[in-house]
Amino acid sequence: MPKPTVKGATKRDPNTGRWLPGTRGGPGNPFAARTAALRSSLLEAITPDAMRRITLRMIEMATEGDVAAAKVIMERAVGKPIEPDLIERIERLEEEMELRN
Repeated sequence: MPKPTVKGATKRDPNTGRWLPGTRGGPGNPFAARTAALRSSLLEAITPDAMRRITLRMIEMATEGDVAAAKVIMERAVGKPIEPDLIERIERLEEEMELRN
């Protein structure tokens, strides 16, 4: 039998931690509908030509030294940089896994 909590009966299975049948979901994201409407509005308003002009202007700004514009262009073109030590951490994990096998 689930143990009562301060807010009422436990809604999770004590053995598995899974939600029990009949447990209501959370309220969700209160801004999701508004964000979706704003995205739809933007997609309706912007044209491929406008996107091209914006992109070319961002590239121009980046080449003139605007670091924020350069960051946006670089992240969109080649992706966000990985953490410097990520490769080392992966190699260490691989070595540990080989030792365990």
